Amino acid sequence: MDRSWKRYIPPVCGALGLLCLAGAVWAAVELDITWLEAFNEGGSGTFGPALGEPGQRLAAGLTLAALAALALLLLRLEGAGPAALLGMLLPVGAAMLLRACCLNYESHDFATFLARWMEYFRANGGFAAIAGSVGDYNAPYLYFLAAVSYLKAPDLYAIKLFSVLFDVLLAWGGFRLVNVLRGRREGDPAPLAAFALLLVLPTVVLNGSLWGQCDAIYAALCLHALALVLEGRNVPSVVLLAAAFSFKLQTVFLMPLWGALWLAKKVRFRELMAFPLAYLATILPALRLGKPLGEILSVYFHQAGEYNDRLSLNAPSVYQFLPAGLDVDKALAARVGILAAFALVLALLLLALWLGRRMDRGAAMAMAAVLVTGVPFLLPHMHDRYFILADVLCLCWACAELRRLPAAVLAEGASLASYLVYIRLKYNHVITLGRYQFVMALEALAMLAALGYSIAVLAGEIRRCKGKPLEEGSPS
Repeated sequence: MDRSWKRYIPPVCGALGLLCLAGAVWAAVELDITWLEAFNEGGSGTFGPALGEPGQRLAAGLTLAALAALALLLLRLEGAGPAALLGMLLPVGAAMLLRACCLNYESHDFATFLARWMEYFRANGGFAAIAGSVGDYNAPYLYFLAAVSYLKAPDLYAIKLFSVLFDVLLAWGGFRLVNVLRGRREGDPAPLAAFALLLVLPTVVLNGSLWGQCDAIYAALCLHALALVLEGRNVPSVVLLAAAFSFKLQTVFLMPLWGALWLAKKVRFRELMAFPLAYLATILPALRLGKPLGEILSVYFHQAGEYNDRLSLNAPSVYQFLPAGLDVDKALAARVGILAAFALVLALLLLALWLGRRMDRGAAMAMAAVLVTGVPFLLPHMHDRYFILADVLCLCWACAELRRLPAAVLAEGASLASYLVYIRLKYNHVITLGRYQFVMALEALAMLAALGYSIAVLAGEIRRCKGKPLEEGSPS
């Protein structure tokens, strides 16, 4: 059969990708997407007209084009050839077009928190304002907000474009992780698939470019850290893990994996000491600017206790199985969940100790999947966005091994449905007034299924590792 037509695929994809990028620039400058309000009736934010002067909107569009160029440059640095780059131009361009159509959405979170924090930075001298009490984010994200306060660009665009930058770095981290898991096979399309799919993954697109959240930052750093530790580059992996933690507390969902690798003698204790040193480096500028150390260190304690009156904030967690309106002792239920999450982590650590040096990349990846689905599933006070590590890590797992696709589909489906409960884009999911017997039981069931699947895979990986001679399990 003549398959010469295949040579036309890369240039066609490249041409379509360039059209998408042109559309992204145009959308940022001219597109009036107030008509999307029809899909957002009763939602948690509003679509509005383009912000700022025409030059500022053009700058936003060109920034999206520059981020697309960065994505292709990163792929080139990873060894992608001209044909692969042409083919990847389509998903990259489409990803930027999607984000351009989301730029004018102002979420309730942005209006209530971020916009006010930006006003505080402008009124109090930019970086000098870091010394004061502003926001409930840790120091590194405050540095970014302080820097943005000096710009003449609309805050909404600047904040979202920063998250889009990390969307690109997230896709790069997925490429590197899949490459490591598959043994760096020449010409392997799986890492490219991970890169493309992560860029267009609905929860990733919605999180940053629509919602204006910054979860892609710590998720990207976690993927890179995981890729590094699985290829034996332990110190830089720990440094990136500390950087992720300095941005978001939710990094703790994955952090026990490094403890497991230490117990399995894959990571040395002295290498783990890079964590406090790297974390200290991230907060030193804030200390030099006059921010009290106690205030910096208490940020995460404040976050952890902020929503004690709610067992779940639209998260597909175990607490969604409680019937709506049921009178429960929330403090007791929260303690039970914390103990269950602790028991899960402890069980994984003991398994790693039992496996020892036989623990390999397959077992470590399965353990990571159990952590990022199981820990937030069991913990109380989780938000809908806290499963982003489950979304992206399970997708990478599926790209590395197609048979792991159920975990990716279940985790992303549960997470996306939870996002839409909050954002309510073309979605009629009522969660108030006890109208349904269960609040979000289907979403929680899907995440539970993803967790159960991951545990079953981990059990198989443990049996395989225990059946190998010790020397075969020694590489990390």
